[in-house]
Amino acid sequence: MSLTSDQQHELKELTSQKFSTKRPTVPALEEILYEPLKVLDHGFVRVVDYMGDDAAIVQAARVSYGKGTKKVNEDRGLIRYLMRHWHSTPFEMCEIKFHIKVPIFIARQWIRHRTANVNEYSARYSVMDKEFYIPAAENLAVQSASNRQGRGEVLTGKDAERVLKLLKEDAEQVYDHYEEMLNPEGTALARELARMNLTLNYYTQWYWKIDLHNLMHFLRLRADGHAQYEIREYANVMIDVLKKWVPITHESFLDYRQNAQNLSAQAFTVIKRMIAGEKVTEESSGLTKREWAELQATLGETDA
Repeated sequence: MSLTSDQQHELKELTSQKFSTKRPTVPALEEILYEPLKVLDHGFVRVVDYMGDDAAIVQAARVSYGKGTKKVNEDRGLIRYLMRHWHSTPFEMCEIKFHIKVPIFIARQWIRHRTANVNEYSARYSVMDKEFYIPAAENLAVQSASNRQGRGEVLTGKDAERVLKLLKEDAEQVYDHYEEMLNPEGTALARELARMNLTLNYYTQWYWKIDLHNLMHFLRLRADGHAQYEIREYANVMIDVLKKWVPITHESFLDYRQNAQNLSAQAFTVIKRMIAGEKVTEESSGLTKREWAELQATLGETDA
């Protein structure tokens, strides 16, 4: 993980400044403000700005309820109620802005979440840094036989060594060619063209601003065990940020989103039959084979 010299200078200037404000601030988040939090080999996440806290969510929710019900729930109870019943607008009142350094192939996956404001490093304007992602050996795996977008068994021995060697050599070579094409005493190719041969494991950077509701949606999907390992690492760091920023919301997010289970009407019926003492099998459940397997996994069962 590294910041450029300009970013290091900016960080020094920002952390040396002090501001007085009438707006609520969050001490735990202020402690890590601007600081890069390491992800993968060269990546990072850092908070550069935020607005609102747990109290802002409560304030927004009570506006819609009206003055007469102001004391119905304590803050924690109200936030848990909002989360439990999938209310969204009170959480949209809080926003956070991140500076993120991420491999390009993960950035292309990340950008599919179209609910944020994004401003990415421009390789048309600036020269790309020579920093690329090389997975740790334990994260190299073959294609899953059952999941077209997932990984199977971990590569070991000479196979793993060969893949790591290829990844590094390819990334090194394309950057050498990139520099050669940019050379003002050589071809002096335009930056917008020279960048096109860089591999997808090179790092890009962006500022990513999002409201709390959509941030939690992103984290619920990308911190899930089925998500790709690399983006999951970023999501896990951001969940730690969430805990510092809005601890009550973080608690309810874990309870009602990340660690909760969604059941279809048919699966719920099966569970009620089981509770009533009925012996339900895959054949009698009315579920498809996949649905039955997923229900068994949810219930912690290994055999029907």
